[in-house]
Amino acid sequence: MSKEIVLDIETQNTFEDVGGWHHDKLRISLVGVYFFETDSYEYFLEPDLPKLWPRLEQADRIIGYNQKGFDNPVMNNYYAGDLNQIPQLDLLEKIHQTLGYRVKLDDVAKSTLGMGKSGHGLQAVEFWKEGKIQELADYCLQDVRVTKEIYEFAREHGHVLFEDRMGQVHEIAFSVAPEVELAASINLSMPL
Repeated sequence: MSKEIVLDIETQNTFEDVGGWHHDKLRISLVGVYFFETDSYEYFLEPDLPKLWPRLEQADRIIGYNQKGFDNPVMNNYYAGDLNQIPQLDLLEKIHQTLGYRVKLDDVAKSTLGMGKSGHGLQAVEFWKEGKIQELADYCLQDVRVTKEIYEFAREHGHVLFEDRMGQVHEIAFSVAPEVELAASINLSMPL
């Protein structure tokens, strides 16, 4: 049974709030996660993050969309180790390697799956500020669901789709199979 995990994070603040691209100044509001092993969606609020770390460390691979450029740098502000040491599949990174430019998750989801995200990241910050935790969780877990389904589509078909600004749909071929053997689990958050 696969111990792969799909995740997405939401933050309490924005880059504008912290004066620029300072990942170290962003605060996590919520991390949404899908566990293939249990076929379950869960979310972790900032105080619950210590419960998430051991589960990530035991993962075969973490799957996300822009996780290396955004999620991991922000989560590493909280994590005792380096999440980049856990096997990763960043779907945006794969798309960028193939096309030479970045494509929004929503554009890939709409063309590949026929459905998109339920909102935008700034809306998630507003949910947090207004104390609307269930709405925040629903928003984040929808992004996790979309990312998971894009991953499954790519795994089955060897490509994803996106619509460009001119309305033309393009196929992006890439493999989501592990490029190297999945590493044995690591243990960075537990005391020795």
